[in-house]
Amino acid sequence: MSPRACSLRHSIAVLALAWAGQCGASPAIEPLPVEEIAPGVHVHTGHQATWPGARGDEVEGDVAGLGFVVGTRCVAVIDTGGSPALGQRLLAAVRRATPQPVCYVINTHVHPDHTLGNAAFAALEPRPRFVGHARLKASLAARAPFYREALARDLGIATGEDDIVYPDFEVEGNAELDLGDRRLLLQAWPTAHTDNDLSVLDQSSATLFAGDLLFIGHLPVIDGRLLGWLEVMDRLARTQAKRVVPGHGGPTADWRAALDRQRRYLEGVRDGIREALAGKRTIADAVESLAHTGIDGWLLTADFHRRNLTAAYAELEWED
Repeated sequence: MSPRACSLRHSIAVLALAWAGQCGASPAIEPLPVEEIAPGVHVHTGHQATWPGARGDEVEGDVAGLGFVVGTRCVAVIDTGGSPALGQRLLAAVRRATPQPVCYVINTHVHPDHTLGNAAFAALEPRPRFVGHARLKASLAARAPFYREALARDLGIATGEDDIVYPDFEVEGNAELDLGDRRLLLQAWPTAHTDNDLSVLDQSSATLFAGDLLFIGHLPVIDGRLLGWLEVMDRLARTQAKRVVPGHGGPTADWRAALDRQRRYLEGVRDGIREALAGKRTIADAVESLAHTGIDGWLLTADFHRRNLTAAYAELEWED
């Protein structure tokens, strides 16, 4: 069957929410496991692994924190997972929890583990609004070919251009969404983890969906601006939230301690690279000398620590 036909079958499966699979009959879609961490606030915690995972691996794109918030009028979904199939499972979890329609799908940033499940929700009627940072669309368009190639190569999932769903509601500064007796406050941040980070605060429960502005367990990943991220974290710490859903790791009420731990790691990267630059070390020497520093207790350090050091060197090399 052609990739286009496969994509069409996926859309039909989402609409039916009954029998679906990889272009063939299979048991009903299994909802993602979610936890109701506050009334009407449902969260799925992904695996501590790299995206997209290997074909046949139970992870298969399920590496990020996802969730949805239920109002009296409708539902807002916050991040959708690392593949169209994962988005279908999240939609099934929404349907199991509430009959309310999905009116908003919010992406906290561009990375594929948070955005590639969007296609499952784009097939709904009425179609929900897709919400993102004002810079999300351009960043997603630039990365989409790589994301689609990775899904095909590593998971055997063929996707079409229509499976990459872009925001039609762009946030610059802040915005407010009404779900019916429930309001979400959205904040678009300056360049930090990425150049398109968006946080979501549910006023009713004081639950903050921080996206990848906060990592717990998983080593933080620099894909934007290190110094900007540290500045944003100082502002984020002043948020009046009872609990935080991080982009990676489980939800927690002790989120300021988690933020402090992340700050210590990023400050260690900053200080180590500044010292290396002051000593006129090359980027290769700097990365090698710092490759085993500051990583105790973090997961996936072999995948991301050297990358973080390289990104920090490129940024701080031009510091005044």
